[in-house]
Amino acid sequence: MKLLNFTIIKLTACLVLGILIAFFTAIPLPIILCATVLLLLVLTLFYFSSKNSKTKTVWFGVTSFLTMVSIGILVTDFHNEKLDKNNYTNIDSADKLITFRIRTTLKSGNYNAKYIVDVLKVNDASVSGKALLNVSRDSLNKVLKVDNIYITSEGFQPIVSTINPYQFNYRSYLEKQYVYKQLYVRPERLFRVSENKHTIYGYADLVRETINTKLKIYDFEPDVLAIINALILGQRQDLSKDIYDSYTDAGAVHILAVSGLHVALILLLLNFALKPLRRFKYGKEATIIILVVLMWCFAIIAGLSASVTRAVTMFSIIAIGMHLRRPTNIYNTLAISIFVLLLFKPLFLFDVGFQLSYLAVVAIVAIQPRLVKLWQPKNFVLSKVWDYFTVGIAAQFGVVPISLYYFHQFPGLFFVANIIIIPFLGFILGIGILVIILALCNALPKFLVDAFGFIISGMNDLMKWLSLQDSFLFKDISFNGWQVITAYLFAIAFVQLAIQKNYKWMKFTLVSVLLFQSVNFFTKYDNSTETLTLFHKSRHTVIGQKTQHKLNIYSDLDSLSQFSNLTDYTIGNTITELDAFKTPSFIKIKNTTILIIDSLGIYKVKRLRPDYILLIQSPRINMDRLIDSLKPEKIIADGSNYKSYVARWKATCLKQKIPFHYTGEKGAFVID
Repeated sequence: MKLLNFTIIKLTACLVLGILIAFFTAIPLPIILCATVLLLLVLTLFYFSSKNSKTKTVWFGVTSFLTMVSIGILVTDFHNEKLDKNNYTNIDSADKLITFRIRTTLKSGNYNAKYIVDVLKVNDASVSGKALLNVSRDSLNKVLKVDNIYITSEGFQPIVSTINPYQFNYRSYLEKQYVYKQLYVRPERLFRVSENKHTIYGYADLVRETINTKLKIYDFEPDVLAIINALILGQRQDLSKDIYDSYTDAGAVHILAVSGLHVALILLLLNFALKPLRRFKYGKEATIIILVVLMWCFAIIAGLSASVTRAVTMFSIIAIGMHLRRPTNIYNTLAISIFVLLLFKPLFLFDVGFQLSYLAVVAIVAIQPRLVKLWQPKNFVLSKVWDYFTVGIAAQFGVVPISLYYFHQFPGLFFVANIIIIPFLGFILGIGILVIILALCNALPKFLVDAFGFIISGMNDLMKWLSLQDSFLFKDISFNGWQVITAYLFAIAFVQLAIQKNYKWMKFTLVSVLLFQSVNFFTKYDNSTETLTLFHKSRHTVIGQKTQHKLNIYSDLDSLSQFSNLTDYTIGNTITELDAFKTPSFIKIKNTTILIIDSLGIYKVKRLRPDYILLIQSPRINMDRLIDSLKPEKIIADGSNYKSYVARWKATCLKQKIPFHYTGEKGAFVID
């Protein structure tokens, strides 16, 4: 049976297309609402007119797909909270009291504790929407509890977008979670007005807090307790950077994110525990209800992240089909879970975990059964090792292109971590759940504490050792969006060729190889152009001159490691050679000359008429005289200047009608 013959898969693809259209274009809500209603009416007419007809017209199918595309656009617009007139972004909040409720605790930064909050009021006006809360950290800070309500007089601030090329766009990431602005508040400027629990997030946090309070009595090591929170409770805030990086470099970070693997194991454990219930009348129905309710309770406790929500949705459908003994197709099940999730959370489509989860599952289902047939050892242990090895290979086949795009690295020893850990993960989860239950009952024996702590510590040590095998960890791999698309085209064509072994799929495979090579060639050519980038770095000057795949850095930094965005830039431009120099007085690229004026304020250079002037280190200059004498096309100020100086220069340039570019506001300045 061909994959695209499944109607739900076609409808899901149309829904996805509609979400993409809505995300990248701006179609007014009234127009798309009218279009959707009209298409639904036309679809209804086609349905009743062709219901008793022996011949089916193609128009019913076309209208169905157009309707689903329209619904995709509509649900995306409906979830766009900025379109709500009561959203706080549409109300002036300057110099007003803001009331908000803590929704989620995030991993703290170096200087601030971070939270997602629901904005409730601006003065006395009721509003809606989510914001990012940053609370200054000090030794006396207490963690704000979920569902607590606070008032502050601090105003909202915009979330900064990318300042330098190839930098992670934190604002775009938050906007996909409907978080549009942020608050910076000192602890003494927060006034708590309520500690009562109001939402499922608050009750879930209370459950997690109770569990952690009980576990802390038994003196678990901090890293062990952090792993328990990640594996079972879905909370990774307390994981140390070293532990998280070691799992990432070992290719086993998916173990720390509650997802399909964890939910599948929990479903198996629950199914085994509820097996006696099926002997009674209506036992199957009761089992289904209990399984679905318990899995969703687990999802709520784990924080309803994209990965756990996706997994619980999918395995709820599987559990229902399994106990009703209805024949289910895994592709249909995946499509139904995607369809349901995107109807309620359309921007889950852009969540990295969501993408990786589905790509991994599809690859395992499509590829692993064929890989496992290549070798069928008679030894039981070898057979199981081969099964887990093929599962890991199949999953990597599905996620490698998009992993390279997002993370720019490939762990060569991923199969070792998966072969060793995954077979025992069900056992670890089972023991972990038992530990939590016994701890809540104040009946956790010392030997179980020591045994479980030993297992988790051993797993952490293994990941650390694997992560230290640098020769098997391939880092800083440049991979762009077009390379991802053509890589997946090749993967699909190659798998189909391996299955069907016909001339048609051989042609598609060869064409996909040519497309992939063409994209690589164009990328290499595009990155070979000469470019000058005036980066933004607070209190410092950083200038990058790229020629072919070599980058010269002119800066006042003691070490280039002080500029973290440099790694992203070198990966994005496939830089293979890097040299560091002191900042010169001027730089010339092609036919463009940039004069650099530092703190000495010297700029009287004979016979030099610069196209651009770069001001660094807050020079004391008369801007009017500078413009009159050198007549530049544009004046640029980087992050090394005092903001008061920048404001004064900007005002003068505006008066003189000379373009002014401050990297702290407009981002890095690029000349190519």
